[in-house]
Amino acid sequence: MAYTDIDKPSDYFNTKLYTGNGSTQSITGINFQSDMVWTKARSGTYGTQDHAIIDVVRGVTKTIRPNKTTAEGTETNTITSFDTDGYTIGGDNGKFNQSSTEYVSWNWLADNTSGSSNTDGSITSTVSANTTSGFSIVSYTGTGSAGTLGHGLGSTPKMIIVKCRSDADTWAVYHENVGATKYMELDTTAAEQVSTQPWNDTAPASSVFTVGNWSATNGSSRTYIAYCFAEKKGFSKIGSYTGNGSTEGTFVYTGFKPAFVIYKKSSASGSDWIMVDNKRNTFNVLNKELYSNVSTAEGTVDLLDFTSNGFKCRRSHTSQNESGQTYIYMAFAENPLVGTNDIPATAR
Repeated sequence: MAYTDIDKPSDYFNTKLYTGNGSTQSITGINFQSDMVWTKARSGTYGTQDHAIIDVVRGVTKTIRPNKTTAEGTETNTITSFDTDGYTIGGDNGKFNQSSTEYVSWNWLADNTSGSSNTDGSITSTVSANTTSGFSIVSYTGTGSAGTLGHGLGSTPKMIIVKCRSDADTWAVYHENVGATKYMELDTTAAEQVSTQPWNDTAPASSVFTVGNWSATNGSSRTYIAYCFAEKKGFSKIGSYTGNGSTEGTFVYTGFKPAFVIYKKSSASGSDWIMVDNKRNTFNVLNKELYSNVSTAEGTVDLLDFTSNGFKCRRSHTSQNESGQTYIYMAFAENPLVGTNDIPATAR
Protein backbone atom coordinates (compact mmCIF):
# COMPACT_ATOMS: atom_id res chain seq x y z
CA MET A 1 0.00 0.00 0.00
CA ALA A 2 1.30 3.45 -0.93
CA TYR A 3 2.35 5.81 1.85
CA THR A 4 0.03 8.46 0.46
CA ASP A 5 -2.56 8.83 -2.29
CA ILE A 6 -1.38 12.40 -2.90
CA ASP A 7 2.15 12.66 -4.29
CA LYS A 8 1.71 16.31 -5.31
CA PRO A 9 -0.07 18.18 -2.50
CA SER A 10 -0.09 21.45 -4.47
CA ASP A 11 -2.75 19.89 -6.72
CA TYR A 12 -5.17 20.18 -3.78
CA PHE A 13 -3.88 22.99 -1.57
CA ASN A 14 -1.65 25.88 -2.54
CA THR A 15 -0.59 29.28 -1.25
CA LYS A 16 -0.34 32.14 -3.74
CA LEU A 17 1.33 35.54 -3.31
CA TYR A 18 0.41 38.44 -5.58
CA THR A 19 0.41 42.23 -5.83
CA GLY A 20 -2.82 44.15 -6.32
CA ASN A 21 -3.22 46.32 -9.40
CA GLY A 22 -6.52 48.10 -8.62
CA SER A 23 -8.08 46.66 -11.74
CA THR A 24 -9.05 43.25 -13.11
CA GLN A 25 -6.40 40.53 -12.93
CA SER A 26 -6.25 36.75 -13.11
CA ILE A 27 -4.53 34.98 -10.23
CA THR A 28 -2.89 31.93 -11.83
CA GLY A 29 -0.25 29.33 -11.00
CA ILE A 30 -2.38 27.69 -8.32
CA ASN A 31 -2.59 24.36 -10.27
CA PHE A 32 -6.36 23.97 -9.87
CA GLN A 33 -9.63 25.87 -9.75
CA SER A 34 -9.67 27.62 -6.39
CA ASP A 35 -12.91 26.30 -4.90
CA MET A 36 -12.20 28.03 -1.60
CA VAL A 37 -10.10 31.18 -1.50
CA TRP A 38 -8.99 32.71 1.80
CA THR A 39 -7.23 36.04 1.19
CA LYS A 40 -5.45 38.59 3.38
CA ALA A 41 -3.71 41.86 2.56
CA ARG A 42 -0.21 41.75 4.04
CA SER A 43 1.25 45.24 3.92
CA GLY A 44 0.92 48.97 3.45
CA THR A 45 -2.13 51.13 4.10
CA TYR A 46 -4.44 48.28 3.18
CA GLY A 47 -2.60 45.65 5.22
CA THR A 48 -5.21 46.15 7.95
CA GLN A 49 -8.08 45.03 5.70
CA ASP A 50 -10.17 42.10 6.90
CA HIS A 51 -9.51 38.51 5.96
CA ALA A 52 -11.96 37.34 3.27
CA ILE A 53 -13.23 33.94 2.16
CA ILE A 54 -15.14 33.25 -1.05
CA ASP A 55 -16.05 29.73 -2.17
CA VAL A 56 -17.58 27.99 -5.15
CA VAL A 57 -20.71 26.84 -3.30
CA ARG A 58 -21.82 30.30 -2.12
CA GLY A 59 -20.58 31.79 -5.40
CA VAL A 60 -18.48 34.71 -6.64
CA THR A 61 -18.71 38.05 -4.83
CA LYS A 62 -20.11 36.37 -1.67
CA THR A 63 -17.66 37.33 1.08
CA ILE A 64 -17.36 36.25 4.70
CA ARG A 65 -14.69 37.57 7.06
CA PRO A 66 -12.91 35.20 9.48
CA ASN A 67 -11.90 38.01 11.83
CA LYS A 68 -15.46 39.33 12.15
CA THR A 69 -18.87 38.06 13.17
CA THR A 70 -20.64 39.93 10.35
CA ALA A 71 -23.02 38.14 8.01
CA GLU A 72 -22.12 37.33 4.41
CA GLY A 73 -21.81 40.34 2.13
CA THR A 74 -22.03 40.80 -1.64
CA GLU A 75 -19.01 42.67 -2.98
CA THR A 76 -19.03 42.88 -6.77
CA ASN A 77 -15.35 43.67 -7.38
CA THR A 78 -13.80 40.82 -5.41
CA ILE A 79 -13.61 37.37 -7.05
CA THR A 80 -15.51 37.51 -10.33
CA SER A 81 -14.85 33.97 -11.59
CA PHE A 82 -13.35 30.65 -10.54
CA ASP A 83 -10.89 29.55 -13.25
CA THR A 84 -9.10 26.34 -14.20
CA ASP A 85 -5.80 27.59 -12.74
CA GLY A 86 -6.99 29.91 -10.00
CA TYR A 87 -9.48 32.78 -10.11
CA THR A 88 -10.09 36.29 -11.46
CA ILE A 89 -10.52 39.40 -9.31
CA GLY A 90 -11.94 42.86 -9.99
CA GLY A 91 -10.87 46.28 -8.77
CA ASP A 92 -11.63 45.67 -5.10
CA ASN A 93 -10.51 48.46 -2.78
CA GLY A 94 -8.58 46.46 -0.21
CA LYS A 95 -9.45 42.85 0.57
CA PHE A 96 -8.36 41.44 -2.83
CA ASN A 97 -6.80 43.89 -5.25
CA GLN A 98 -5.76 47.33 -4.00
CA SER A 99 -3.01 48.74 -6.20
CA SER A 100 0.55 48.01 -4.96
CA THR A 101 -0.70 46.07 -1.91
CA GLU A 102 0.84 42.65 -1.24
CA TYR A 103 -1.60 39.75 -0.73
CA VAL A 104 -1.56 36.12 0.27
CA SER A 105 -4.29 33.67 -0.67
CA TRP A 106 -4.68 30.13 0.62
CA ASN A 107 -6.52 27.89 -1.83
CA TRP A 108 -8.31 24.55 -1.54
CA LEU A 109 -9.74 22.27 -4.21
CA ALA A 110 -13.18 20.77 -3.57
CA ASP A 111 -15.13 19.20 -6.45
CA ASN A 112 -14.90 22.04 -9.02
CA THR A 113 -18.67 22.37 -8.74
CA SER A 114 -21.13 24.55 -6.87
CA GLY A 115 -22.26 21.45 -5.04
CA SER A 116 -25.05 18.91 -5.15
CA SER A 117 -27.84 17.92 -2.78
CA ASN A 118 -26.84 15.58 0.04
CA THR A 119 -29.49 13.76 2.08
CA ASP A 120 -27.19 11.64 4.26
CA GLY A 121 -28.24 13.66 7.31
CA SER A 122 -31.57 14.69 8.79
CA ILE A 123 -30.95 18.20 7.38
CA THR A 124 -30.44 18.34 3.61
CA SER A 125 -27.14 19.99 2.64
CA THR A 126 -25.47 21.14 -0.56
CA VAL A 127 -21.96 19.69 -0.78
CA SER A 128 -18.87 20.10 -2.96
CA ALA A 129 -16.43 17.45 -1.73
CA ASN A 130 -12.99 16.13 -2.60
CA THR A 131 -12.71 12.68 -1.05
CA THR A 132 -9.06 12.31 -2.08
CA SER A 133 -7.83 15.35 -0.15
CA GLY A 134 -10.47 15.22 2.58
CA PHE A 135 -11.99 18.66 2.06
CA SER A 136 -15.63 19.62 1.56
CA ILE A 137 -17.76 22.75 1.48
CA VAL A 138 -21.22 22.28 3.00
CA SER A 139 -24.13 24.72 2.75
CA TYR A 140 -27.34 24.30 4.74
CA THR A 141 -30.31 25.99 6.36
CA GLY A 142 -30.69 25.62 10.11
CA THR A 143 -33.71 24.07 11.80
CA GLY A 144 -33.25 25.19 15.40
CA SER A 145 -33.30 21.56 16.55
CA ALA A 146 -30.45 19.06 16.82
CA GLY A 147 -29.77 17.26 13.54
CA THR A 148 -27.16 15.77 11.24
CA LEU A 149 -25.64 17.01 7.98
CA GLY A 150 -23.98 15.08 5.17
CA HIS A 151 -20.44 16.28 4.45
CA GLY A 152 -19.60 14.06 1.46
CA LEU A 153 -16.10 13.05 2.52
CA GLY A 154 -16.53 9.32 3.08
CA SER A 155 -14.18 9.67 6.05
CA THR A 156 -14.53 11.38 9.41
CA PRO A 157 -13.64 15.09 9.51
CA LYS A 158 -11.29 16.09 12.32
CA MET A 159 -11.84 19.83 11.96
CA ILE A 160 -14.99 21.70 10.94
CA ILE A 161 -15.38 25.48 10.63
CA VAL A 162 -18.94 26.84 10.54
CA LYS A 163 -20.15 30.39 9.83
CA CYS A 164 -23.69 31.72 9.79
CA ARG A 165 -24.19 33.46 6.45
CA SER A 166 -27.49 35.20 7.05
CA ASP A 167 -26.83 36.73 10.48
CA ALA A 168 -23.98 38.12 12.54
CA ASP A 169 -22.53 35.38 14.77
CA THR A 170 -19.24 33.84 15.81
CA TRP A 171 -17.23 31.34 13.77
CA ALA A 172 -17.69 27.93 15.42
CA VAL A 173 -14.83 25.41 15.23
CA TYR A 174 -14.95 21.69 15.93
CA HIS A 175 -11.52 20.09 16.45
CA GLU A 176 -11.07 16.43 17.29
CA ASN A 177 -8.59 17.17 20.07
CA VAL A 178 -11.00 19.61 21.72
CA GLY A 179 -13.93 17.22 21.34
CA ALA A 180 -17.64 17.44 20.67
CA THR A 181 -18.53 18.66 24.17
CA LYS A 182 -16.58 21.88 23.52
CA TYR A 183 -15.98 24.36 20.73
CA MET A 184 -13.50 27.01 19.62
CA GLU A 185 -14.08 30.37 17.93
CA LEU A 186 -12.02 31.25 14.84
CA ASP A 187 -12.65 34.98 15.28
CA THR A 188 -11.56 35.33 18.93
CA THR A 189 -8.70 34.53 21.31
CA ALA A 190 -10.98 32.49 23.59
CA ALA A 191 -9.98 29.09 24.92
CA GLU A 192 -12.03 25.97 24.31
CA GLN A 193 -15.50 26.42 25.74
CA VAL A 194 -17.84 23.78 27.12
CA SER A 195 -21.32 23.61 25.58
CA THR A 196 -23.74 20.94 24.41
CA GLN A 197 -25.25 23.25 21.83
CA PRO A 198 -22.76 23.52 18.92
CA TRP A 199 -22.25 19.80 18.17
CA ASN A 200 -24.92 18.21 20.40
CA ASP A 201 -22.13 16.35 22.24
CA THR A 202 -21.71 14.11 19.19
CA ALA A 203 -18.46 13.60 17.27
CA PRO A 204 -18.60 13.58 13.46
CA ALA A 205 -18.90 10.32 11.54
CA SER A 206 -17.75 9.22 8.09
CA SER A 207 -20.89 10.53 6.38
CA VAL A 208 -22.37 13.20 8.69
CA PHE A 209 -21.60 15.75 11.38
CA THR A 210 -24.02 16.77 14.11
CA VAL A 211 -25.23 20.22 15.14
CA GLY A 212 -27.27 21.19 18.20
CA ASN A 213 -29.55 24.19 18.53
CA TRP A 214 -26.93 26.94 18.87
CA SER A 215 -27.45 30.05 16.75
CA ALA A 216 -23.88 29.90 15.41
CA THR A 217 -24.34 26.39 13.97
CA ASN A 218 -28.08 25.70 13.65
CA GLY A 219 -30.50 28.56 14.26
CA SER A 220 -33.96 28.19 12.80
CA SER A 221 -34.17 29.41 9.16
CA ARG A 222 -30.62 30.78 9.25
CA THR A 223 -28.24 29.85 6.43
CA TYR A 224 -24.74 28.42 7.04
CA ILE A 225 -21.51 27.39 5.36
CA ALA A 226 -19.21 24.71 6.79
CA TYR A 227 -15.66 23.81 5.78
CA CYS A 228 -14.89 20.18 6.67
CA PHE A 229 -11.40 18.67 6.83
CA ALA A 230 -10.56 14.98 7.15
CA GLU A 231 -6.97 13.92 7.77
CA LYS A 232 -5.12 12.30 4.85
CA LYS A 233 -1.77 10.62 5.36
CA GLY A 234 1.07 12.50 3.70
CA PHE A 235 -1.16 15.49 2.88
CA SER A 236 -2.87 16.83 6.01
CA LYS A 237 -2.51 16.48 9.75
CA ILE A 238 -4.92 17.69 12.41
CA GLY A 239 -3.81 17.33 15.99
CA SER A 240 -2.45 18.93 19.15
CA TYR A 241 0.81 19.42 21.03
CA THR A 242 1.97 20.50 24.47
CA GLY A 243 4.22 23.53 24.82
CA ASN A 244 7.59 23.26 26.58
CA GLY A 245 8.33 26.97 27.17
CA SER A 246 11.63 26.94 25.25
CA THR A 247 12.94 28.56 22.08
CA GLU A 248 14.05 25.00 21.28
CA GLY A 249 10.39 24.19 21.32
CA THR A 250 8.17 21.20 20.90
CA PHE A 251 8.57 19.22 17.66
CA VAL A 252 5.32 18.14 16.00
CA TYR A 253 5.47 15.16 13.65
CA THR A 254 3.20 15.41 10.60
CA GLY A 255 4.72 12.90 8.18
CA PHE A 256 5.38 15.60 5.57
CA LYS A 257 7.14 18.89 4.99
CA PRO A 258 4.43 21.46 5.77
CA ALA A 259 3.24 24.09 3.32
CA PHE A 260 0.78 25.69 5.74
CA VAL A 261 -0.04 25.51 9.45
CA ILE A 262 -2.76 27.24 11.45
CA TYR A 263 -2.53 26.78 15.22
CA LYS A 264 -4.03 28.12 18.45
CA LYS A 265 -3.73 27.60 22.20
CA SER A 266 -6.88 25.75 23.26
CA SER A 267 -6.30 25.25 26.99
CA ALA A 268 -6.34 28.95 27.96
CA SER A 269 -7.57 32.22 26.50
CA GLY A 270 -5.64 35.17 25.13
CA SER A 271 -3.86 33.65 22.13
CA ASP A 272 -4.47 34.31 18.44
CA TRP A 273 -4.94 31.79 15.63
CA ILE A 274 -1.51 31.95 13.96
CA MET A 275 -1.18 31.27 10.21
CA VAL A 276 2.19 30.46 8.59
CA ASP A 277 3.10 29.13 5.15
CA ASN A 278 6.00 28.20 2.87
CA LYS A 279 5.51 31.04 0.37
CA ARG A 280 5.76 34.05 2.67
CA ASN A 281 8.78 32.35 4.30
CA THR A 282 10.92 30.25 1.97
CA PHE A 283 13.47 29.27 4.63
CA ASN A 284 13.64 28.78 8.40
CA VAL A 285 12.94 30.41 10.81
CA LEU A 286 9.37 31.19 9.66
CA ASN A 287 8.70 34.67 10.98
CA LYS A 288 5.85 36.12 8.89
CA GLU A 289 2.77 36.09 11.11
CA LEU A 290 -0.88 36.63 10.30
CA TYR A 291 -3.80 35.89 12.61
CA SER A 292 -7.22 34.69 11.45
CA ASN A 293 -8.99 36.55 14.25
CA VAL A 294 -7.61 40.07 13.62
CA SER A 295 -7.18 42.34 10.59
CA THR A 296 -3.67 43.56 11.42
CA ALA A 297 -1.00 43.63 8.75
CA GLU A 298 1.66 40.95 8.59
CA GLY A 299 4.14 41.07 11.47
CA THR A 300 7.63 39.64 11.96
CA VAL A 301 8.57 37.40 14.88
CA ASP A 302 10.24 33.99 15.07
CA LEU A 303 7.55 31.31 15.00
CA LEU A 304 8.34 27.86 13.56
CA ASP A 305 10.78 25.77 11.61
CA PHE A 306 9.30 23.60 8.87
CA THR A 307 11.20 20.31 8.67
CA SER A 308 11.04 17.36 6.28
CA ASN A 309 8.56 15.59 8.55
CA GLY A 310 6.86 18.23 10.71
CA PHE A 311 7.33 21.56 12.41
CA LYS A 312 9.18 22.84 15.45
CA CYS A 313 8.29 25.77 17.70
CA ARG A 314 10.99 28.43 17.87
CA ARG A 315 9.46 30.74 20.45
CA SER A 316 8.58 30.38 24.12
CA HIS A 317 5.69 32.85 23.92
CA THR A 318 2.30 32.04 25.43
CA SER A 319 0.67 32.17 21.98
CA GLN A 320 2.48 29.09 20.70
CA ASN A 321 4.70 27.30 23.20
CA GLU A 322 3.87 28.03 26.83
CA SER A 323 5.03 25.25 29.11
CA GLY A 324 2.29 22.73 29.84
CA GLN A 325 -0.35 24.39 27.66
CA THR A 326 -2.21 22.59 24.87
CA TYR A 327 -2.28 23.84 21.28
CA ILE A 328 -4.38 22.58 18.38
CA TYR A 329 -3.32 22.77 14.74
CA MET A 330 -4.18 21.90 11.16
CA ALA A 331 -1.37 21.44 8.64
CA PHE A 332 -1.12 20.80 4.89
CA ALA A 333 1.84 19.37 3.01
CA GLU A 334 4.39 20.75 0.59
CA ASN A 335 5.79 17.25 0.06
CA PRO A 336 4.98 13.91 1.68
CA LEU A 337 7.81 12.30 3.62
CA VAL A 338 7.60 9.35 1.22
CA GLY A 339 6.19 9.69 -2.30
CA THR A 340 6.53 8.43 -5.87
CA ASN A 341 6.91 11.75 -7.69
CA ASP A 342 10.71 11.98 -7.25
CA ILE A 343 10.44 15.17 -5.18
CA PRO A 344 12.01 14.40 -1.80
CA ALA A 345 10.77 15.96 1.41
CA THR A 346 14.10 17.60 2.15
CA ALA A 347 14.85 19.79 5.14
CA ARG A 348 14.69 23.56 4.71
